[in-house]
Amino acid sequence: MNPSFPVLRRLAAARPATTPVGERCEMCADPITETHQHVVNIEGRQLMCVCRGCYLLFTDSSAALRYRAVPDRYLVFPNVTVGQGEWDALEIPVGLAFFFRNSTLGRTVAFYPGPAGATESELPLDLWSAILERHPEIDILADDTEALLIRMPERGATSGCLLLPIDACYEFVGRVRMLWRGFDGGRDVHRYIDEFFSAMSSRARVAGGPR
Repeated sequence: MNPSFPVLRRLAAARPATTPVGERCEMCADPITETHQHVVNIEGRQLMCVCRGCYLLFTDSSAALRYRAVPDRYLVFPNVTVGQGEWDALEIPVGLAFFFRNSTLGRTVAFYPGPAGATESELPLDLWSAILERHPEIDILADDTEALLIRMPERGATSGCLLLPIDACYEFVGRVRMLWRGFDGGRDVHRYIDEFFSAMSSRARVAGGPR
């Protein structure tokens, strides 16, 4: 055996695996796995893929930071209902929307899926406040990093209200934009919405219930 073979073998074993492009922390450039965490750039409203160490730097929601860590919290609110008249008054033209509190604006805004991605809408404050007064249990969103997904029972769809991390919402909107066809999105979009809502519901625990 060539005496250099064992040396080459040891060098090959010690060489770190090549990290695919894009699988590095966007803050410190350390390698990250496909399953990683995110922070939100508050000013630019952008998600950043980060390692665990960088994520932990921004978990203090009371600190005045430019970045916020996205929590891993999924809740379902089985007793929350929104009437069709209330929904129409919110001026959301489709039967599903995400609601989150924008700390820069100091108010709750809604965004809903469409062919161009997410359409954002500022809510009539009095109407949204009335919904929160009737259902105070949903007034627990972490600013900028969590959203309420409310789905109305149109087209025979399962209605409901979920609290989700904002990165799950961004992923949903991006996927809908890719699948959208025609005026109302097409069959693939409606199938994906059903699958997404079902998957998030099965992952969520009942708000106020045991952990």
